[in-house]
Amino acid sequence: MTRSARRSRATKETSVDVIIDLDGPAATSVDTGIPFFDHMLDQLGKHGGFRLEVRAKGDLHIDTHHTIEDVSIALGEAFREALGDKAGIRRFASGAFPLDEALIDVALDLSGRPFVAWDVSLPECLPLGSPPFDPQLAEHAVSSFANAAAITLHVRKRTGTNVHHIIEATFKGLARCLRDAVRVESSGVPSTKGTL
Repeated sequence: MTRSARRSRATKETSVDVIIDLDGPAATSVDTGIPFFDHMLDQLGKHGGFRLEVRAKGDLHIDTHHTIEDVSIALGEAFREALGDKAGIRRFASGAFPLDEALIDVALDLSGRPFVAWDVSLPECLPLGSPPFDPQLAEHAVSSFANAAAITLHVRKRTGTNVHHIIEATFKGLARCLRDAVRVESSGVPSTKGTL
């Protein structure tokens, strides 16, 4: 069975195409028009072990919010579709993920129940890159993805003073946990209900 999916999303604000293959090979091709966000999505694909393609055109002359939100939703929907019935997956994953002075805890459950607990304070910082990525949109990107993918996700910052490091450690940690949680290690659905 191929665990892959394609999602397109078109609104008056954006046009988004996403392809994901959970079984790789780990290769990314990302162009959202927002270089810092592209860098974070590269982390998600490479450290997740996924093949990930993202193309987006959005109303960046207004701001980057709409593009980041719609890409994250489309990616979450594609991820959820690619998982299929979730037969045999590990389902749960967690870990602590450092990037220099930053240390981020990530724990998730591919439960089919969307819930996000976000405890990641960010120091004051100018937007990153051009067009600018507002650091506050990191939470919105991760939450939009997790909700669309129907994931229970907890993210907590233990330490960190550099905003770039904090956000990148978050995306790398999310990627590694997704990689572990989607791993097939048995044949049945990992739930006493028989479905996820």
